[in-house]
Amino acid sequence: MVCLVSRTGRHLQRYDNLGRRQVVGCIPYRFKCSSDGTISNELEVLVISSQKAQKMMFPKGGWEVDESREQAASRESLEEAGVRGSVECELGKWDFISKSHGTFYEGHMFPLLVKEELDFWPEQHVRQRTWMNVKEARDVCQHWWMKEALDILVERLTSQQQLQQEE
Repeated sequence: MVCLVSRTGRHLQRYDNLGRRQVVGCIPYRFKCSSDGTISNELEVLVISSQKAQKMMFPKGGWEVDESREQAASRESLEEAGVRGSVECELGKWDFISKSHGTFYEGHMFPLLVKEELDFWPEQHVRQRTWMNVKEARDVCQHWWMKEALDILVERLTSQQQLQQEE
């Protein structure tokens, strides 16, 4: 067993040229598995609770100077949601204001095709994680920009499935 600890502090944090903190998030997803073990086309996404309130969202956190955006997305998914997988092509970039702090952020979102769900992870005692279908996740997600990223992911995966069916 490997000991995992969340990174803390802001000493490695990235900021853009306007002084906005740069954060990276991830939408962990999988295709639902039926009772007989076959994988369906039904998409499930993993949402987590925030640390302080019980608001639901996707994993996200600071992009640090010693990592790529993709590495940050992978790290945040591991620390906050306890999942590992393949980080895929970026879904987009959003500028937003934190309601609780009144500060400006630049947020990048990536899909993460989940390959492994850990029993133990760094923030398991301060967060809940729940697999949901897209509609449920969209309804509970507290951030408009994460909902937009989810819509882009669904559109991308739907297009890929349609192309595969045409072949």
